[in-house]
Amino acid sequence: MHTELQLDNQICFRLYTASRLVTQAYTPLLTALGITYPQYLVLMVLWEKDNQPVNDIAHRLLLETNTVTPLLQRMEKLGIVSRKKGEQDKRQQIVSLTPKGKQLEEEAYAQIPAGMGEQLSACPLKSEDYQHLAQELDTIIESLKNK
Repeated sequence: MHTELQLDNQICFRLYTASRLVTQAYTPLLTALGITYPQYLVLMVLWEKDNQPVNDIAHRLLLETNTVTPLLQRMEKLGIVSRKKGEQDKRQQIVSLTPKGKQLEEEAYAQIPAGMGEQLSACPLKSEDYQHLAQELDTIIESLKNK
């Protein structure tokens, strides 16, 4: 067998596994808030800047609009966001946080950082290690996203 094809030699497997396990660690925290991980990502984008076009949200999350739209529809049914046509361009959908969506920011802030800190407490990485890891992952993402 070619060593290049061994699972233990694949960075993609490590990235996939780490992503899956981190998302899994978030699940009980997000379930308590009544949202999913993808919904949490959308909320973080809107908490940074409310009233955004669907295209901008999709771009920020590095997703296609047709992936984000059904997610936003479900969030609208939950009363977390609202969608309306753009004033300049009626084809554009503007997504805004509802009062419930804004309140979720406070609830998330109160629960998620501490909860994830607890989940990762056994991990020997230090704060600067996570910062370095984030920079390295950003480099990988940047090099692959325009392919």
